[in-house]
Amino acid sequence: MPAQHTRRAVLGASIALAGTGVLTACADSGTADHSAMNHPAPSGTAVPEGYVSPDGPEVAAAEKRRGAGPERKAALTATPSRLDLGGGHTVSSWAYGDRLPGQEIRVTAGDTLALTLANHLPQPTSLHWHGLALRNDMDGVPGLTQRAIGAATDFTYRFAVPDPGTYWLHPHSGVQLDRGLYAPLIVEDPKEPLSYDKEWVVVLDDWVDGVDGSTPDAVLQELTGGSGHSGHAMPAPDSSASGGPSRMLMGATSELLGGDAGDVDYPYYLVNGRVPEDPSAFTAKPGDRIRLRIINAGGDTAFRLALGGHRMTVTHTDGFPVRHTTTDALLIGMGERYDVLVTAGDGVFPLTALAEGKKASAMALLRTGSGTAPGASVRPKELDGELVTADRLSPDASVALSARKPDRTVRMRLTGSMEAYDWAFDKKPYTADQRHPVKAGERVRMEFHNPTAMWHPIHLHGHTFALAGGASGARKDTAIVLPRQTLTVDFDADNPGLWMLHCHNLYHAEAGMMTVLGYLR
Repeated sequence: MPAQHTRRAVLGASIALAGTGVLTACADSGTADHSAMNHPAPSGTAVPEGYVSPDGPEVAAAEKRRGAGPERKAALTATPSRLDLGGGHTVSSWAYGDRLPGQEIRVTAGDTLALTLANHLPQPTSLHWHGLALRNDMDGVPGLTQRAIGAATDFTYRFAVPDPGTYWLHPHSGVQLDRGLYAPLIVEDPKEPLSYDKEWVVVLDDWVDGVDGSTPDAVLQELTGGSGHSGHAMPAPDSSASGGPSRMLMGATSELLGGDAGDVDYPYYLVNGRVPEDPSAFTAKPGDRIRLRIINAGGDTAFRLALGGHRMTVTHTDGFPVRHTTTDALLIGMGERYDVLVTAGDGVFPLTALAEGKKASAMALLRTGSGTAPGASVRPKELDGELVTADRLSPDASVALSARKPDRTVRMRLTGSMEAYDWAFDKKPYTADQRHPVKAGERVRMEFHNPTAMWHPIHLHGHTFALAGGASGARKDTAIVLPRQTLTVDFDADNPGLWMLHCHNLYHAEAGMMTVLGYLR
């Protein structure tokens, strides 16, 4: 059963992190003089002349402006593990310890997090802090911002945590994310404006690893015909895997997603690591006001989510507050997060996450009283009710981007096809030396034109952007670009470094749909 937090408990939770072990923080590498051009980045690769290095003085200065609050220490171990998915389903996978999802990390905005990752896997790994505006050399992209963490070694990530919200962490190494290597990262607001009684962290996932011999590496090989290589500093595929049955998904369609729903036929869909036949349950009292923090940690699946018998009030997306909006259901792409408030009814209610277009679903339960639990295949009527997508949300005034004309426009075409599996930006598969230049202080507009037949959830590291290219759009770091549509977003270039921009369909990214925004010196 997932941990359940009262407001009183979560406000003090970050203090408990300090008791997770005495760890040695990594040295601050951002204070040295890096005036020479083409010096090696922390990743070991050369930084092209004229660009900020991930450990350059500009990065150190930005970190200093964020301030250094109380240090919160934590530790994770990436290790092979046997995971119980419920319903008699136990799989061999990789995880952070023996938990799925991994142990939740909680800090308070303004803290400095020092987290040591010990790598007990048979291949190198890394840790990306999805959604955080953190210092560039802690962003966790091997070959770009750091060297991969080798087997039997460890690395301490140390950085200021500036913004409250719902975030998560996962590797940026090959297809490791589609194993059990992910965990929630909750950043408490010291001036929390919301009033609620309990908090429920909900992590959605699509699962293939260890089922009938399947592995994410074998899935990628099948999708690409063995020819895909993103140029990402990715580890060699796991050689212990037999590959298992075909996982190619054909004919999955969704009107909401503009056509093709996804590429991978997953055997299981999970909420908090459990199959719907043996779901996790959250207990509360009738009338309790519950904050749900919802994270889509899937590799290839959008989820349509609803809580049977309840309306939801959306309060945040991707960590940033929005004007409160009521709805029956949400559409959540890979990498996206939503916070909602519900007032609990009396009984047993299904929290159903429909694998959009894939004719399957995940489920957890809200228990506030006696009653029979609904079956795994229950489909609450709210799933077909009013639906909120990110473009329908407006930012809270406290985080709305100021009105300003863009200083620079970066235009990109999303290219590729399911048949060739040659996903890329502008037909250029990712290489670590790619740069789309921006300058510190600029208002940058990005236009993503998607002529393909597939939807793509696009994620920008180290920043949040405003949807619809202006002050009226919700603040996001991951946004869906529908087929044959153009998405326009604006952001302020206020966090120097080399920042990955990619599709958060894991298999599209590893096929090549990644690139880099680089700050000019």
